[in-house]
Amino acid sequence: MNGVELFLLGRTLMKIGEEALPEPPGGADRHAGSARLVLVVASDIAAHPDTAVGEIAARTGLPQSQVSSAVARLKEAGSVRTAPDPADRRRVLVRQTADVSERVAQVRAAGIEDALTIALGSDDPQRLREVSEALDVLARNLLPQPGVLESHRAGIVSPPE
Repeated sequence: MNGVELFLLGRTLMKIGEEALPEPPGGADRHAGSARLVLVVASDIAAHPDTAVGEIAARTGLPQSQVSSAVARLKEAGSVRTAPDPADRRRVLVRQTADVSERVAQVRAAGIEDALTIALGSDDPQRLREVSEALDVLARNLLPQPGVLESHRAGIVSPPE
């Protein structure tokens, strides 16, 4: 696989992920760019608890205004909470809430089987299992884990060999 193929695979996986998400309330377009933006911000917050909006913008490459809007939507949905930074009261820190809203629970519980079946053009159980297992391996190895990146950056944990 080369960089172009990896990029195209990533785009295909994003489309499958979008297809797997349940319809938003009120008939909103689930494929809207703002919905993807909120997912990117929510993912970054999950990987980096107690983070500032500016830090999220720096990590994701998104404009700070878009990150602020996404945080506001997540806060309204009950997915995140904000609090002043005790070290610098001018900054606001964002973290996931311990309580999960009904919508967040619905999104997290959404399975990918139907979306994979459509993407593969087949409902062959062996093929679905094989692709699902490959996705599990990728997720286990590539998704950021809370605290791991910070530990590596601080030199607390040795990088994998």
